[in-house]
Amino acid sequence: MKVNKLRITTKSKKYSIFIGRNLINNINNILRSEKLSFKKILLVIDKNVPSKFKKKLLKNIKTQSKKTFIFNPSEKNKSQKSIDEIHNILFKNRFNRDDCIIAYGGGITGDVVGYSASIYKRGMKFINIPTTLLAQVDSSIGGKTGINNNYGKNLIGSFYQPDLVVSDIDILKSLSSREIICGYAEILKSSLIDNYKNFKFLNDNLESIINIKQPYIGKAILNSCNLKKKIVQKDEVEKDIRKVLNLGHTFAHAYESCLGYSKKLNHGEAVILGIKNAIEFSYKQKFLNKRIYDLLKNHLENIPLNKKLTTLFKTKDVNKIITYMKADKKNNSKKINLILMKDFGKIKTDSQYNEAIIKKFLNLELKK
Repeated sequence: MKVNKLRITTKSKKYSIFIGRNLINNINNILRSEKLSFKKILLVIDKNVPSKFKKKLLKNIKTQSKKTFIFNPSEKNKSQKSIDEIHNILFKNRFNRDDCIIAYGGGITGDVVGYSASIYKRGMKFINIPTTLLAQVDSSIGGKTGINNNYGKNLIGSFYQPDLVVSDIDILKSLSSREIICGYAEILKSSLIDNYKNFKFLNDNLESIINIKQPYIGKAILNSCNLKKKIVQKDEVEKDIRKVLNLGHTFAHAYESCLGYSKKLNHGEAVILGIKNAIEFSYKQKFLNKRIYDLLKNHLENIPLNKKLTTLFKTKDVNKIITYMKADKKNNSKKINLILMKDFGKIKTDSQYNEAIIKKFLNLELKK
C-alpha cells in the first residue's frame, strides 16, 4: 500500500494526515518533511499499545529531551484529574509552547492529550498518532478534544487542530475483533453521510474490511478520512454542516452515559446501536424510503455486533436515557436534537423533538 497524505486546511491551522504502512519506523522523516522539530517532547502512550509498537516509537523518535507518560484510557479517566497529571509533567519539566506533546493511542488518549495541549499555556504543539481503527478514521481528525464530567460525555473541551496526524495501518493487526467493529461504526457512518458509492464498497467488502485485509481496509480508512476532511474544512467548529458527523450519536452518547461508561458497551458499539435507532426513527418519520431502509437494516444486521439494546436496557431505563439525551451539547432548546437520514449524502441536522416522542420510540425499541 502506498502512503497517502491528506492536507487539512482550516481557519486556525494547516496540517497533514499520513495514512499507510511502516510509518512509525519513518516518523523522523515525516517530521522533517513537515518541517516540525522540537527540543522537548512528552509522549503520552496508551497502556493498551502493544509493547513492540511502544518500543518502535521510542526508538525512532529523536529529540533532545523525551519524557513519557503511560495513560490508562477509559471513559472514567477522560477527566480533569488526567489533565492535571499531564500538566504537572509539562510544568515540572518546563515545557514551553514551542515544545510538543504526542498522543500515541486510541481515541480517548487523543481527546485527553489534545485538550491538555490546547489549554497548556494557551496552546502547545500537538501530534496525534492514533493506534485504533476508531481513532484513525474519526477522533484524530478535525480537532475535537474533550473530557467527560458527571453531567455527560465530552461536555468540557475545545476545538484544537493537531500539527500532524500519523495513522500506521500495521498496528491495526494487533487489535481485537471488538476494537475493529468499534472503528467500523464510524467508517459506516461516514459512508452514509458521503455517498452511495462508498456505502456499496462497504456492503460488498464487509468481511474483508473487518478482517483488516488490504487493499480494502486501506481504502475504507482513506474514504472516511476524506469525508471528514471535506466537512472539517467547511465547518471547523461545528456551527453548521459538521453536525452531520453526529449521525446516531445522540442515542449513542446517552447509552454510554447511562451505563456509566462501563465495559459493557464501547463507543463504536454504542454508535452502531445509535445508527440503528436513527435509521429506524428516520423511516418512521418518513424521511427515508423503504428501499434504502431495508438495505441499511440488512447491512447493520450483518455486522458481527454482540450487543443488543434489549439486553443492555429495560423500559425502566428510558427516563434516564432521555435525561442524558436532553443534556447533549447539540441541543439549543428544551427539545432534543436528532441527526437523521433522508438518503445517502443527505443528512437532516435540524430535527428537534419533544421528549415524549422519543420516549415512546425507545419504549417500542426496548419491547422488540
